[in-house]
Amino acid sequence: MGVRSAREGHLAWRGYTAMERSRVMRDCAQLLRERREELAVREVLDTGSCLAEIYGAHLDPGFDIFEYYANAATSIEGSQMPIAGDNFAYTRKEPLGVVGAVIAWNYPVHMTLWKLGMALATGNSIVAKPSEKTPLNTTTLAEIFVEAGVPKGVFNVVQGDGQVGTWLSGHPGVNKVSFTGSVPTARKVLQSCAPNIVPATMELGGKSPIVVFEDADVENAARAAVIANYFTQGEVCTNGTRIYVQEGIYEQFLERFIERTKMLRLGDPLDEANHVGAVIDRKQFDTVMGYVERAKAAGAECVLGGERAVLEGDLAGGYFVEPTIFAGGLADDMEIIREEVFGPVACVLPFKDEAEGVRRANDTDFGLAAAVFTRDVGRGHRVAHAREAGTVWINNFNLFFPNVPTGGYKNSGFGRELGMAALDHYLQTKSIYVETGDVDAWPK
Repeated sequence: MGVRSAREGHLAWRGYTAMERSRVMRDCAQLLRERREELAVREVLDTGSCLAEIYGAHLDPGFDIFEYYANAATSIEGSQMPIAGDNFAYTRKEPLGVVGAVIAWNYPVHMTLWKLGMALATGNSIVAKPSEKTPLNTTTLAEIFVEAGVPKGVFNVVQGDGQVGTWLSGHPGVNKVSFTGSVPTARKVLQSCAPNIVPATMELGGKSPIVVFEDADVENAARAAVIANYFTQGEVCTNGTRIYVQEGIYEQFLERFIERTKMLRLGDPLDEANHVGAVIDRKQFDTVMGYVERAKAAGAECVLGGERAVLEGDLAGGYFVEPTIFAGGLADDMEIIREEVFGPVACVLPFKDEAEGVRRANDTDFGLAAAVFTRDVGRGHRVAHAREAGTVWINNFNLFFPNVPTGGYKNSGFGRELGMAALDHYLQTKSIYVETGDVDAWPK
């Protein structure tokens, strides 16, 4: 039903001029901002993330990204190539058709707006499948878009568990799949895409390293480490959960990292004064605590947190995890270092020199993001170039901008989102040759 509606919607939407699409999308952005508070409260209830974070990291940047693509709609161009004599060829960038978007539960509105922006700017329609854990706001987004003037059938929503996402990915009426989620689910989605030869982009998990050199600003590195591990309760695929600190400042960094982590306020997500809310559900809570307990049993030293956070009143029994730091007793082959925990758990390990830091940072099956902290400009660029990751920050972490592409290496996926480069994943190129003379005679 959703795909059939999207195919009908695509026929209408692709007939809009780029300027007309841009105008409608800008109207959508305006309505989104007008309903910001409503969307925010519902997003807190859906995700467990804190209200201040929802405003500052989920909604407002999502609105900006969508508006960026509203403006980018008029910048999609082909090219012209001279051939022999007066003959020439030109290319057209054309929409693929129906995009199937499977969306993760940690940033549901934000990531839906990413995919909507790219799909609609390029003249495609979309069928969005939110996670069954966070179903509330996606239908509200669809209502807002219809109110703003998006034609019926251009933005469709289907609800359900992972099987629905697999069905959507394998539907013969879907022309492109955009997936955000885990590696195991990605494999199922790709298998579904294969029979129909459907192109896909995959934004998957990570185990991102932060390498802090002795010449780094320790305070800035500690601040970044807090953001890189405890934002969204650690449920961020790019999070920098492996922190490698050069031996000369290891103790100094660890002390400051612990101090800053203790400053975090954990509690009611609807209280804007709080920083850390609840993990998404019991299953994820058990997963996170399982990693923590197994790390302790394997000899890792927990220097902060490591327990369920017990709150009172209406929050009693909530799935709150204390911000946790492991330092000491760690090895690069341990489960807590190798696997994505997706919770508020950081590991701090010492290293000796640049070669060791780069080697250990790259020793992972993932390659979504990485960071380096140093005052040496040359070293910063050198280490960033050596990183096997799709995004590398120098002296900061987890910054994203509408015009900067993001995506993974290795098991962290393929394809890019954000920036103009991402639009190519939603377009197909048609080459047209123009003959101005006579066809050569053959045989002569």
